[in-house]
Amino acid sequence: MSEQPHAGQNSAGATVNDCWNKIGVRGDGSCPELTRYVHCRNCPVYFAGAVAVLDRPAPNEYLAEWTRHFAKPKQAKDAEIHSAVIFRIGAEWLALATEVVSEVTNTRIIHSLPHRRSGVMIGLANVRGELVICASLAHVLGVAPAAAKQDNLHPQHARLLVIRRENVRIVCPVDEVHGIERFQSRQLQEVPATIVKAMASYSKAIVSWNNHSVGLLDEERLFSMLKRSLA
Repeated sequence: MSEQPHAGQNSAGATVNDCWNKIGVRGDGSCPELTRYVHCRNCPVYFAGAVAVLDRPAPNEYLAEWTRHFAKPKQAKDAEIHSAVIFRIGAEWLALATEVVSEVTNTRIIHSLPHRRSGVMIGLANVRGELVICASLAHVLGVAPAAAKQDNLHPQHARLLVIRRENVRIVCPVDEVHGIERFQSRQLQEVPATIVKAMASYSKAIVSWNNHSVGLLDEERLFSMLKRSLA
């Protein structure tokens, strides 16, 4: 059995009595003490042999191997990992930090608000029995709606993104939700000057994913604007 010690020399150079390999459970089983102890691991001879093996000096090659291991310089690690929910509005792929996305749900009727028929706030949606204000990220970011027949865009994938930060909870219609992806800091790129001005204002980085350039939204700026729109 793998947990049993093998024969060797203790720190004084004496040979360990590995009777368990000869007349014990790993041998022919003729040891009379098996009647009393049932298994070699319960025998004091086995225990003494294990202690002797553990107390013996480590081989030179063993010490040399671990010396080389700990002598290696530490490699810098990119410990900062960004977790984000990737979704699509129109033809644009975007992402929001996972911690501000509390739920993704199917589309449902959005009830219009009096005197708010256009702009950021577009109505109220019922989420688990609670009416939550619905906002248009497309309007905020200046994203044009996708053409109905545009390749690889599927209207049936539309969802509602429930986002929350502090005491602000809002529902946002999106055309598709991919799911959660994780990125290292070194994968984040600066927002190019050619991007739509409104989107650039609310994006803090661009990340490459699945052959798409995904705009990682700045949740602090986004919620600050949404909070002002609620006033």
